[in-house]
Amino acid sequence: MPLDMDPPLPLQEALDFIKLPSTGEARRFIGTRAAYLPGSDFMVDGESPTFHKAAFGGHVYAQAAMAAARAWREVEDEKGTKPAERLDLHTIHGYFTRAGIPTRPFLYTVTPLTASRTFSTLSVTAHQPSQPSTNPAGDHFPLSDATLPLSPPCFTALCSFKLPEPHSRGVSVQEPPPQQRFAAILAERPPAAWPPAPPVDIAAVVELVGEHQPGRFPVAAMRKVDMSGYNAGRPVHERRELLLYKLWEPLPGKGKGERDGDASAHVAAHAYVADRNGLLVAGNHVGFGHAFGRAASLSYSFVVHVNGEEAVMREGEDQWWVQEMGFPRAAAGRGVVESKIWSPSGVHVATEYQDGLMQGMGLGKL
Repeated sequence: MPLDMDPPLPLQEALDFIKLPSTGEARRFIGTRAAYLPGSDFMVDGESPTFHKAAFGGHVYAQAAMAAARAWREVEDEKGTKPAERLDLHTIHGYFTRAGIPTRPFLYTVTPLTASRTFSTLSVTAHQPSQPSTNPAGDHFPLSDATLPLSPPCFTALCSFKLPEPHSRGVSVQEPPPQQRFAAILAERPPAAWPPAPPVDIAAVVELVGEHQPGRFPVAAMRKVDMSGYNAGRPVHERRELLLYKLWEPLPGKGKGERDGDASAHVAAHAYVADRNGLLVAGNHVGFGHAFGRAASLSYSFVVHVNGEEAVMREGEDQWWVQEMGFPRAAAGRGVVESKIWSPSGVHVATEYQDGLMQGMGLGKL
């Protein structure tokens, strides 16, 4: 049964951050809320099981991207950039170097690298304090945490920002969307009627706690489509998993005169969602579902294929986005998850490519 807790946090609370005093071109920020800890939001036999201690990687990944977006907006403001000439988040290429501690804040240093009228890049480095937060609760981190000694970097990323292109320029080619390819499966029930995405999608855990555990995953409500019939008898590289999602709460828009919605924040939200359970699901398909030993992200790339405004998530009962997951390769103790992000209207908006440790029991511990 789920723990008696507050409802899931929307993005603007879960990934909230504050700017710190900065010197030179680099800009510094500190996150204010504890990262989500998978498996901490339900109970088994009256206790909350601890499957692992590492913070959800999507937290530092998406928050780093949002810090980069904030820094770039400041650069544009300093230059007096007109609203129509502003760049939106285009790619995030990140590397996880240390497991995150959910009860300590992430601190970000964002450095502009290159700048042009249509395409710019920034680097982001994330650290955590080497000692506990000055708030014993391990949440709502105070600014005093920014003065604590820091551990070595736990995450690094390179982010790019791109000027939107006129829709009349170039071509647009994509494969048929999942709404068409899997129409018969998706028609079996309304999006909200599918079971919630498991808080920890390891086959043995789902069997233990049941498939209807809602959990408290922040940012977006997520539903998992039953693809077992489609996947039966297919090799792993041909199998697919579908997740449906929509924001818990709308994101604040931009200021007057800006393009519709804060596109970069929406891109970060998609990247946050896409990181959920990926390596665990891949492990289920390669036979680790009842003997999972280790799973940990190493690198994660997120690429937006369209103008940023097409990544904006809107309200509405029919506004469910689709994450289509595939598992093209597993070898050398690692696995790959490739996810395509599809809009409610069937536009291939972005692609995630994640590489990480994926090992069976006896080869390592979570």
